[in-house]
Amino acid sequence: MTIAARYEIEYLQYLGPDGTLVAEPPADLADPNALLPLFKQMLFVRTFDTKAIALQRTGKLGTYAACLGHEATHVGIGASMQPDDTFAPSYREYGAQFMRGVKPREVLLYWGGDERGNDFSGPKQDYPWCVPISTQMLYSAGAALKFKLRGEKNMAVAVCGDGGSSKTDFYAAVNSAGAYSLPLVLCVVNNGWAISVPRSAQTGATTLAQKGLAGGLHCLQVDGNDLIAVLEGMRRASERARSGEGGSVIEFMTYRLHDHTTADDARRYRGEQEVKDAWTRDPMTRLRTYLTAKGAWNEAEEAAWIEECGKRVDEEINAYLNTPVQPVEAMFDYLYADMPEDVRKQRAAALALEGRA
Repeated sequence: MTIAARYEIEYLQYLGPDGTLVAEPPADLADPNALLPLFKQMLFVRTFDTKAIALQRTGKLGTYAACLGHEATHVGIGASMQPDDTFAPSYREYGAQFMRGVKPREVLLYWGGDERGNDFSGPKQDYPWCVPISTQMLYSAGAALKFKLRGEKNMAVAVCGDGGSSKTDFYAAVNSAGAYSLPLVLCVVNNGWAISVPRSAQTGATTLAQKGLAGGLHCLQVDGNDLIAVLEGMRRASERARSGEGGSVIEFMTYRLHDHTTADDARRYRGEQEVKDAWTRDPMTRLRTYLTAKGAWNEAEEAAWIEECGKRVDEEINAYLNTPVQPVEAMFDYLYADMPEDVRKQRAAALALEGRA
């Protein structure tokens, strides 16, 4: 029998669930102190996430997509990018966006129903939050094509979930990246569930990373709860992209420790034991254990930092709550350059209902 081609998908892991090294880390990440700022950022993200959920539960925020359990993946992605790269998030990558200058108050504005939150701080070439599943993957291919045509040494990075990798937009982005050798990194955050649909029901592929093989992309599966592995996986993809070697698909293996959003109740479709088991692989716990064992972190430092995080998040919450609500006509005034007559009538009716006509 003649074999046309053979492929392998490498799995990247350095830090095991118990917080001990299972492989020698890359030289630039061997010093635990190099990981400390990112661990502190992960703690900040978790503090923000906890308080945002509390805001929603008390009626001060709309539906919110928690990022509990994704901190290592998100912060690692953000830390691996340059300011002049382009980032295309879905709707829960706050850790990456905070690394790129987005303010927590802007996240809250968006989930509070105020689209001004989508005009967030940070690089203006970054895309806004994208709730339609995986469309951002194809947009980012266009951004990557721009970098290539201009001869710029930048990359575009897009994130979707495991369910998003089943969308035609994802496959079109893979094909475009391969056909044009684009500086594109497609990050698939495999958290086990596409809302209520399990990974096992989404595809027959052994890995989600291998979906990039058909497009000729570099493919890698990474332990998304291991910050060291996330950083190394992104470093490899970044190096390829910036040197003209083309795009990559990275599958980050993690778990969604919270409901899909605050409008969801995951107890209806997944078992309690599954979630308990996932907590044993929590990215925060393993990195804390590692840093503590290496003498780079301790309980007193963590208590002080969490207190500081709480104060910073409370400031952002207050800024969000004190932001004046937009007038009702704002929903009409920014839709069209030349407002159609039917929309003009709707605008007048809305003002009349407020007694402002």
